[in-house]
Amino acid sequence: MRQRGLHHVMQALRRKDIEGTIVILEIVILAMIAAFLGLRLYSVLGRRAEHEEESVPQRFDAGDSAQTGIGQPAQNTQTAPQRPVELEGVMPAVERGVRDIASADRNFDLSAFIEGAKGAYEMVLEAFWEGDRDTLRELCDDDVYEGFIGAIDAREEAGHTLDNKLIRIEETRVHSASLDKRLARVAVLFVADIAAVTRDKDGNVVAGSLDDAIESRDVWTFSRNVSASDPNWVLDETDEG
Repeated sequence: MRQRGLHHVMQALRRKDIEGTIVILEIVILAMIAAFLGLRLYSVLGRRAEHEEESVPQRFDAGDSAQTGIGQPAQNTQTAPQRPVELEGVMPAVERGVRDIASADRNFDLSAFIEGAKGAYEMVLEAFWEGDRDTLRELCDDDVYEGFIGAIDAREEAGHTLDNKLIRIEETRVHSASLDKRLARVAVLFVADIAAVTRDKDGNVVAGSLDDAIESRDVWTFSRNVSASDPNWVLDETDEG
């Protein structure tokens, strides 16, 4: 009887040891699974955090700085103003003068000015050749007007007339530009072919020829007070180019 009781006790102890071992194994397995899941979770979250941290300095890297300037948001960038064709090949000082005038006079348009200057060049030449004092008075300032009138008076006293013709304007280019307080001045180079003939009082040719055009290079300066309501420019200086 004692041996059977001892045998039952030993079997019970073995069952408890086995159950204890199984529990330990289950704990170890669960711990390993938890560790595995923890490593996986860390690897995912860790990489995501690294990418999020790197996104901040990338906004100010060399590429973005070159386009927007350091610390400047992209939406504040502005496209540089396009350079007018009429300014191609001119000196930087000339371009600065033109831009100063455009800043002071919002209605100033260089292309329109050049076209107007060409028209004024033709009108002034024809008025001078024909002795049209009224047109010259309208287009020129006092000094230039007086110079033209003096030449016309001398020509008429000699009994000469001009039979000139503007064949073509080969080139029109901004020669200089400046803004002195409110006075804008733009000098324009005109390269033109002109057939020039001078006749005496009897109509005989005393100089020149209508068959041979001569290249003329003139630098005419036009001025305007940008504060004035009158939008017209006047010729205030003439010179040879």
